[in-house]
Amino acid sequence: MRLATITNWAYGATVLLTLASGGTMIFASMAQEDERAAATQRHVLNRATSAVGEDIYALTNQARQYVVSDDPSHLIVYRREAAALGSVEFRLRHLRDAGAGPEELEVLAAGLRWADTLQAEQQAAIDARQTGQEARARQIIFGPGYGRDLDRVEATVQRFRDQLDQRTATEVSKATLAARLWRTISEIVLGATGCLFLCILSFILKRRILRPVLKLSDIVTRLAAQDYAVEPPDYGHIDEIGDMAQAIRVFRENGLERQRLEQERSADHAMRELLSRMTQRMQSCDTTRDLTDVIARFMPQIAPDLAGRLYLLDGSRNIMSEASTWLSPVHSQTEFSPITCWALRRGVSHRPAGEAIDVPCGHLDSGDGAPIDSICLPLTAQRETIGLLYLEPQAGTPRRLARPAEAYLTILAENIGLALANLRLRDALRKMAMADPLTGLANRRQLDTMLEIQLAEAARSGRPISCLMLDIDHFKRFNDTFGHDAGDTVLREVGAVLERATREDGLACRYGGEEFVLLMAGLEPDQALERAEDIRRRVEALVVTHNGQDLGPTTVSLGLASAPAHCAMDRLVETADAALYRAKEAGRNRVVVAVTRRPGRAVA
Repeated sequence: MRLATITNWAYGATVLLTLASGGTMIFASMAQEDERAAATQRHVLNRATSAVGEDIYALTNQARQYVVSDDPSHLIVYRREAAALGSVEFRLRHLRDAGAGPEELEVLAAGLRWADTLQAEQQAAIDARQTGQEARARQIIFGPGYGRDLDRVEATVQRFRDQLDQRTATEVSKATLAARLWRTISEIVLGATGCLFLCILSFILKRRILRPVLKLSDIVTRLAAQDYAVEPPDYGHIDEIGDMAQAIRVFRENGLERQRLEQERSADHAMRELLSRMTQRMQSCDTTRDLTDVIARFMPQIAPDLAGRLYLLDGSRNIMSEASTWLSPVHSQTEFSPITCWALRRGVSHRPAGEAIDVPCGHLDSGDGAPIDSICLPLTAQRETIGLLYLEPQAGTPRRLARPAEAYLTILAENIGLALANLRLRDALRKMAMADPLTGLANRRQLDTMLEIQLAEAARSGRPISCLMLDIDHFKRFNDTFGHDAGDTVLREVGAVLERATREDGLACRYGGEEFVLLMAGLEPDQALERAEDIRRRVEALVVTHNGQDLGPTTVSLGLASAPAHCAMDRLVETADAALYRAKEAGRNRVVVAVTRRPGRAVA
């Protein structure tokens, strides 16, 4: 049962008990009035009865005194009182008006008739006294007959009194009992009303005031401690408690909103800090591999529910090729043509299963046909597409991407695109700084850097390292005969031969002028000699033309040195140069290998 229903019933019961208490109090008052009326009637009847008895004895006394004393004053008093008595009916009417009943009046009437008989005897005695018959008068008034009649009258009056007393006593007792009963009932009803009122008051104070106030106080304390998980009670009644509960509810909602905004602000700050840290790491990368490793490490932290791939454009094949992956994506191919991706076609992010319907990309495999809420973010720099960032919901997570994540990912794609562009620009600048612009081979600066690294690695691992120094024979003839452009053509053709002959363990560079150097890490002297002879034969087989004119035969002289077989590590290039000098002295178009004469020195 609802609290309002209980309260309404209690209010109704209180009103009814209050009315009942008022009614019982009225009845008790009426009963008390009846009790007072009965007592008053009894008093009046007692006085009237006493007056009847007194009148009878008063007449008898006056008559006797007159007979004894013959005093006329007694006779005057006697006659006056006898005249005042009136008839029996008059005296009965007086008692009837006072409240005497019929039976009582009948008994009293018999007594009064006997009293009238006595009055006749009294009158006879008076008449005898007046005629001088004193003895007769005395005999009449003092005789036994008069005494018996007087006793009979007195007995009759007494019987009247007894009946009257019995009746009035019964009426007074009934009135008293009724008054006491109604008073008791009134007190009980009044006490019940008071108890019910106190119970209702206690109930209301406890359930409607005290308990809600305590609960609201506890909620306010928890809200003050920023515990917004507490749920304020919903009091439907409109009063101060309801207003307080509504105010607390509004305060909690405002606190939850502030907490949500703070959490979003904290999450946004953490995400921006993570993006900033990732951007710093990407800007510090020296190679594309370093960059892809950074992306693969940071992406699960930035978007923990999204698997993805980083694609880079392979310009030689015109395809998007996977460079790195994280959290095992399954719906996109590892390689695909750029034309199959709508993000690459349009140059903006593409989300086929987003809020608006769109066309899915051709490189996606949806499996059962249900759309995948993937997102493709093109990586561009200077309006040139250089890659693609692909993301899809990880297995076991909701199939839809959150809107804030997409905004962060767009920023991330821009940063990745800038990092890739900077890395490519840095590679291009490094290549320009470390490469010979004519032949495309490494220049002297890069040779110095790589030589130091290769020598240190060879010394650490104990592997041999060989150096081949090459010089184009009679190069001045090409410049003098055909011009410097023709000489540049010869240099480019020889550089191409060296580049084709260089494997992963080698480095070819233009040392200066018409001289070239080839470092071959891990090759023993005989293996390096085979490589040198192969290069000499390839150059000798070249047919170099410039502007349609054959430039004639092209040959080279080569000096070969290996460390530690021929020299110390730090004298490798110097020893190879000495061997080249010997090859030129020996007639050119040949390979001369340095030999060791004594420790620390090598000769060709």
